[in-house]
Amino acid sequence: MEFEVWYLLVIPLFFGLGWVAARIDIRHVIEESRAVPRSYFKGLNYLLSEQPDKAIEAFLEVARMDPDTLELHFALGALFRRRGELDRAIRIHQNVADRADLSQEHRLKALYELGEDFLKAGLLDRAEAVFRKLETGTHARESLRNILEIQVLTKDWREAIVTAARLEKLGCPAQNADTAHYYCELALAAMLKGDEQAARADLDNALRENKRSARAWILLGDLEAKAGADDAAIAAWRQLEEVNPAYLPIVAERLTQAMLRNDRQAAAIELLMDYLQRRPSPDLLHYLFQTVAQARGWDAARQLAADELKRHPSLRALDDYLQASNAVRQADGSVEDRVAQDLVHRQVSRGDYFQCGGCGFKARQYFWQCPACARWESIAPERQELD
Repeated sequence: MEFEVWYLLVIPLFFGLGWVAARIDIRHVIEESRAVPRSYFKGLNYLLSEQPDKAIEAFLEVARMDPDTLELHFALGALFRRRGELDRAIRIHQNVADRADLSQEHRLKALYELGEDFLKAGLLDRAEAVFRKLETGTHARESLRNILEIQVLTKDWREAIVTAARLEKLGCPAQNADTAHYYCELALAAMLKGDEQAARADLDNALRENKRSARAWILLGDLEAKAGADDAAIAAWRQLEEVNPAYLPIVAERLTQAMLRNDRQAAAIELLMDYLQRRPSPDLLHYLFQTVAQARGWDAARQLAADELKRHPSLRALDDYLQASNAVRQADGSVEDRVAQDLVHRQVSRGDYFQCGGCGFKARQYFWQCPACARWESIAPERQELD
């Protein structure tokens, strides 16, 4: 290929075009920077200087001067919500949602943010009303999740079951475990009213949702025991051996009482010993200790507690051992022994608790749903001891 001299003329031409384009871009950037309010840069400076309150006021001034800065409005609203200034967040999102010049996408986003504000503020009826408007469309899943949260908070279990089913149809993870709890709540309410038929129907539904629901099997056992069918109650409670052995300490006392009512002391002791061998537990030990003391005397109970202290030391086991030791000695026991046992017993009574594995909430009684974080079965069914 031969070199043509006129090619040299093309190089300055391209250079000139590039210079003109660069000048146009620079001019455009300068014009845009002049159009940005000074308050915007003040806000950025405050943020860099770690003065968030002044930064917020500067950005609010920008928002007032230029209503078209939608993303800034959304950012400010979300920031106020996180800071707990919910009245300001609600005002910002309400003003955006009320604008007539919004696109459908931005209007739906503003409504969703407003619903979040209401929910955080505890205005549940207003929050649900907003989320109901968003049950279809891009915010359907998030809105239904919030509606479900509201229904759980207000204990509207029937509606919660319907909403959970809708979430599954939208491709959300299976809600069976939580839905089983909703049915259990309904069954418990029916049991308190003495409506055995309704309670059985709800428990059947709970087990259909989650065959491994420890709570449903426990409530079914309670229902059978209340009806005087101890054998059926024992069979229901013993389902935990397969579905979830962690909950055996919760039913140990129920099982023991049902078996004792039918003169099955030896079988009750054997069963609890088997549970204790498979799953060491101070709570299981305590129920077994009481049963052995009643059936075989304090000597046997003390030996049981002593053996368990060697294998798995705990304050509960020590309390049981000291109680049995003082009972065996009776009048021969020293004042020091009785004082020691009393101190350990009081420490055990004050010190053991159930704890949520999600948020760390502690309680003296067991909750299926954590009162703090509202998660189901997040509280371990075994009492913890203070360190």
